[in-house]
Amino acid sequence: MRTSGHDQVDAYSPLREGAVVEVGDSDTVTADVVVVGSGMGGSTLAWALRDRDVDVLVVERGRFLPREVENSQAAEMFLEGRYKTAEPWFDGSNGEPFQPGVYYWVGGNTKFYGGSLPRFRATDFEETQHYDGVSPKWPFSYADLEPFYAEAERLYQVHGVDGEDPTEPPRSSPYPLPPLPHEPTIERFASSLRKQGLHPFHTPNGMNLTTQEHRRQSTASDGTPSQTDHKSEAENRALRPALESERVRLLTEAKVTRLLTDAKGTRIVAAEAEFRGRTIRITANQFVVSAGAVNTAALLLRSGDERNPDGLGNSSGLLGRNYMVHNSTFFMGVNPFRTNTTAWQKTLGINDWYAAGPDNEFPLGNLQMLGKLQAAHVKGARPWAPMWALKAVVDRSLDIYLTTEDLPARSNRVRVDGDRIVVDWTPNNTAPHRELVRRVSAAVRRAGYPIILTERMGIATNSHMCGTAVAGTDPAASVLDPHCRSHDVDNLWVVDGSFFPSSAALNPALTIAANALRVAPHIAVAAG
Repeated sequence: MRTSGHDQVDAYSPLREGAVVEVGDSDTVTADVVVVGSGMGGSTLAWALRDRDVDVLVVERGRFLPREVENSQAAEMFLEGRYKTAEPWFDGSNGEPFQPGVYYWVGGNTKFYGGSLPRFRATDFEETQHYDGVSPKWPFSYADLEPFYAEAERLYQVHGVDGEDPTEPPRSSPYPLPPLPHEPTIERFASSLRKQGLHPFHTPNGMNLTTQEHRRQSTASDGTPSQTDHKSEAENRALRPALESERVRLLTEAKVTRLLTDAKGTRIVAAEAEFRGRTIRITANQFVVSAGAVNTAALLLRSGDERNPDGLGNSSGLLGRNYMVHNSTFFMGVNPFRTNTTAWQKTLGINDWYAAGPDNEFPLGNLQMLGKLQAAHVKGARPWAPMWALKAVVDRSLDIYLTTEDLPARSNRVRVDGDRIVVDWTPNNTAPHRELVRRVSAAVRRAGYPIILTERMGIATNSHMCGTAVAGTDPAASVLDPHCRSHDVDNLWVVDGSFFPSSAALNPALTIAANALRVAPHIAVAAG
């Protein structure tokens, strides 16, 4: 039975006593399965293992993000940097530091995402010809992942509607919750798009917004934390329920710096972590890394030893390579004579140009709405503009995010240089992205927004990162096997977006969650 949502709360329920580990004077913590990272992959895996006969320890370098009024204030997030925790990374092309879009809190980057939870298209798992090359086939199919997509949608309480999006892949069950309705401005936009022959649809979304007041409370939640429980993210939907089980524990403020192997170099015996100013040792039977595509690669590269001189699990030479982040553009259509009073704007998408077709020889990509922009969101891109002028613009804008698939390339990679993380990244497959921007510009102008403003995202916009520990069947051409287990190290697994052979052109969060559910039984068996 489909329901309209769940009661919303403004504070988390207390955790079970013992759910959060107190290390005390001991320098060693032990579990059957250690999961490094509490984002979408790590927390979903912990949830999937909660009822199995294994002791699970989730290790998170960050703390619990506080619930406070500043959560929903865009200026605190984007002007004051209130929740930024990451150290700078370095651009390999010029050596300059940049501030990455990653956050070290319990729940990871999902604390800040906009709840967009689409499935990849069935064709995304197959070899696909693009303008700039080939997107490779995955080592498993959409049909293999489909039951786990359905389970992940239930876990993350996804709202959506079947049949609107002509590119939608086959489903074994309907969306768990009904779609979030468009507010009047977005409905008018959707009507114009339909008259233009396009197929706008209600985007799959993990936002439980059942009233207009809920929408107003969540206006800034695409990019900021949520002060309420409206947003489905890794902490509230997966990790906290997992911690209700006595088989799952959480260790916070512990940064894993190195994985140590046995004398043969084919099995991890312990992880070393920095914990409140001292080094601790974490032992386990199985080790799962889910720290994000850059930090996962960096950890495994730094864990190299005499037996693994190029990094842990890197006999293929591909660890850290094939880094992908999407070609993406922030897009605003402005009508100077019409205000946009939409509270929660992220309800509409278009995939008409997602795949090759009669009107485009190669795939172009996806359109999704952004949460309603505020002046603080755009000040960083236009620092010279006064806030009053920016407010005048965003009060009259439609705000859109455009995504085109980028392709795996060996030269796009993550490296480590001492304590520094270096990212080598040259965008590819950019011509289709420019064409996507052109077509959307024309459609938005026809819908009544004559002024178009765009900002192409650069190296620091990496919330969709993937590909640095690619999965495959051939150990010479991949880092992980089809179940995301290292080809080289028999008790090492990776369940974040690092395993992606390709990036598709959609938000990766639901695919990461579904895959964690898919591989959980294999990890449980290995740990038993």
